[in-house]
Amino acid sequence: MRPCKIICYLVIVLFIAGCAAKIEKAVEKPVEKAKPPLVLIPPENVPSFNDDLKWESLDAAIGKSIRYYDTVVENITYGLGNDRVSARDMKESLLVLKEIINGTDSDNMKQEKMKDAFDVYKATGSDNKGSVLFTGYFEPVMEGSLEKTEIFRYPIYRTPDDAVAVNLGKFRKKYSNERIIGRVKNGELIPYFTRADIDSAGSLKGKKLELVWVDDPVDLFFLHIQGSGKIKLSDGRYIQVSYAQSNGRTNRMTNYLIDKGKLSKSQMTHQAVKKYLREHPEELSDIFNYNESYVFFRIVEEGPVGALGLTLTAARSIATDLDLFPKGALAFIRLRKPIFDDNGNIKTWKSFSRFVLNQDTGGVIKGPGRVDLFCGTGSDTEKLAGSLKEKGELYFLVRKKGLRK
Repeated sequence: MRPCKIICYLVIVLFIAGCAAKIEKAVEKPVEKAKPPLVLIPPENVPSFNDDLKWESLDAAIGKSIRYYDTVVENITYGLGNDRVSARDMKESLLVLKEIINGTDSDNMKQEKMKDAFDVYKATGSDNKGSVLFTGYFEPVMEGSLEKTEIFRYPIYRTPDDAVAVNLGKFRKKYSNERIIGRVKNGELIPYFTRADIDSAGSLKGKKLELVWVDDPVDLFFLHIQGSGKIKLSDGRYIQVSYAQSNGRTNRMTNYLIDKGKLSKSQMTHQAVKKYLREHPEELSDIFNYNESYVFFRIVEEGPVGALGLTLTAARSIATDLDLFPKGALAFIRLRKPIFDDNGNIKTWKSFSRFVLNQDTGGVIKGPGRVDLFCGTGSDTEKLAGSLKEKGELYFLVRKKGLRK
């Protein structure tokens, strides 16, 4: 055999041997098992249940979740870590806390009673180490009209009759919890109209889908993001609109602003985005249409309405991924909040903790490391909600196993 062929042969053999060694090493390496969304923590790791708000708002929020559990079959169970807890136990947990906070005991005694009464589960977060990203949302108040005018010319649409929602889990188990929205064309289900189709091409015009008309396209865009709002009419009446359905398209507006160099990733706050949109009206169509997602609304008597079908409580209701965390459940959060000066600028950040109720969800609130805090209604809460983008901790509480019926 010629020397060059021998060298080539040896190189090939060594390469194959090296690859085999790497494969063998990769096979031998133990695969880290993913943690569940919640893990039961030992009593010594349970945080102090200090609450920065008055008990009255907590009592009101608890009442909403109790009303929800009253409508649920008692033996339905919810997952908390590796445990299953019945709807009855979830309700009893709320009643226990309600009794404690409304009692006459000192704050220290209430703390002791809480620690004695509950098992505490901590969210594993996005990193399996408990890191949870908290953001805020709010309910905007806008000016509007029941009729289209030169001023009020931007429509809020109800869900179109041809929008078809499909639960894919009914067709294949591997698609459980996956849902698409489309429309039928020539006997085929195709994706529903994009934002560009609706707002720029007028795909829904003339179909009598307008609930109300508003005067500000920027505020309307953020109404789609928030999912609920109040529309003030010229006669002083208010119309409450709430999320009904989306077009099933991707929400990606923030990527456009970053990719085009309009704002840096660190600048992507609600206030910064809104300021940019106000200052660049000539770009609104391009920016809005890049975000294909579109929300359809319904009129409700009161709101905002959360995932329980009940109104949310300001500063006490949170939105999470309800495929991972129990609907209506009692939770506890720890993070920082902004403190504003008289001009509305952030002057400092302050650590806080409080009890909250898991009463809502959102299209972009996915995974064990995301929580959206409902901050309330109006411009003051918009400031808070728009500034909140903080890492913190999320816990869920349920009555101790030994105390459950």
